[in-house]
Amino acid sequence: MDLIDRKIVRALQRDGRMTVTELAETVGLSPTPCARRLDRLQRDGVITGYAAQVDPAKLGLGVSIFVSVELDKQDRAAIDSFERAIRACEEVMECYLMTGSRDILLRVVASDLSAFDAFLEHRLMQIPGIRNLRSNFALRAMVKREVLPMPE
Repeated sequence: MDLIDRKIVRALQRDGRMTVTELAETVGLSPTPCARRLDRLQRDGVITGYAAQVDPAKLGLGVSIFVSVELDKQDRAAIDSFERAIRACEEVMECYLMTGSRDILLRVVASDLSAFDAFLEHRLMQIPGIRNLRSNFALRAMVKREVLPMPE
């Protein structure tokens, strides 16, 4: 990726709805070469898709919880089994395989404490192979970036 590719990616992170003409003007190209570069970035998997950014609180999902999960086993089969099960939980926004004392870190959204309790009892604690769970409730986001930094 060169400087122009980085400018294209940065511009689209800020506004994924801009037209190719607007994008070309933003990055200093004419539309045809800009469209070619955009096609290549998509084909190469640098740009993986486009989506609307939404405010979870405005959808009634104002509680964010980080859940640390310790598994009974840390082998490939146990991790794969947990991953398959957690993909079915729509309350889970992100799931990371971690180093350190916890194996998995989840970011969960819920409407309130009762909804989170129901998620724990009826979904998460039903997944086989979990040894321990620890939940931390986010009070507020202090930094939240939707735009990834682009190396120069």
